Amino acid sequence: MPAFSALDGTELAFHVIGEGEPLLCLPGGPMRASAYLGDLGGLSAHRQLVLLDLRGTGDSGTPADPAGYRCDRQVADVEALRRHLGRDRIDVLAHSAAGDLALLYAAQYPEHIRTLTLVASRARALGLDYTHEHRMEAAALRAAEPWFDSAHQAYQAIWAGTATDAEWDAGAPFFYGRWDTTAQAHAASEVEQTNEEAAEIYAASGAFDPAATRSALAFLSAPVLVLAGELDGGPRPHVAAATAQLLPGAELCVQAGGGHYPWLDDPVQFARTVGSFLDRSVPPAHRVSSSSCRQGRSPGSAQSSDNC
Repeated sequence: MPAFSALDGTELAFHVIGEGEPLLCLPGGPMRASAYLGDLGGLSAHRQLVLLDLRGTGDSGTPADPAGYRCDRQVADVEALRRHLGRDRIDVLAHSAAGDLALLYAAQYPEHIRTLTLVASRARALGLDYTHEHRMEAAALRAAEPWFDSAHQAYQAIWAGTATDAEWDAGAPFFYGRWDTTAQAHAASEVEQTNEEAAEIYAASGAFDPAATRSALAFLSAPVLVLAGELDGGPRPHVAAATAQLLPGAELCVQAGGGHYPWLDDPVQFARTVGSFLDRSVPPAHRVSSSSCRQGRSPGSAQSSDNC
């Protein structure tokens, strides 16, 4: 499998799916191996997906100094991969906790970002986060689900910080728009794919300076898509909207029926939405036909997709 060396000598692996213009994909978790992204609901038909295994996850090596797991210190890994790919400007997609990594990268290397796609992304780097109330608000939307009664107490325990392993398993349906066999298999792989030690360090004290990051991104010229799931508790769509408001000209898309992994809930719609956004930003020779979202305007500067 392809690999490259980080600045500190850590050997990092990445996986390639599809052909065409590369889309550098950063996995969340935090610190979950990129395998859980799959082909992002068929997005590989639009782009060549370059899936990075963050240090200490998947097929990548572990750093000599565990402090290297901190989010801001992994910005150099993203830049090293861009250089390895030989691209002056790169399209970046980040999911969940990797939203922070992508935002820090864009703040430090804006000249190397061609487009930025944030999928169900966290934005602690901007001083935004989701709360227990947000989680419970999203959970209430699922009250009619057949699994709700058995899962709700476990989900509350998760966000109260008291959950057992069994309760983490029981609360998993809330992370998915559809709790079908695909979602169940996806959820079952999380523990073995996640570096728990690294996850504890990822957002450690000092990782984020929201004021500095907001200032750096205030003049970002690259197109940005902020995609949230309608049913997701982290972030709720209104938190995703707040993220979009802080990024010049960002488009906000709320995927109907989507949870925290929207490419599993509606693969066709997810790939169409992200593919359309990317196609508008690449040379015509590399474009793959896709349907566009109908665009509207939300209050403020961020654009909103009404039919994502």
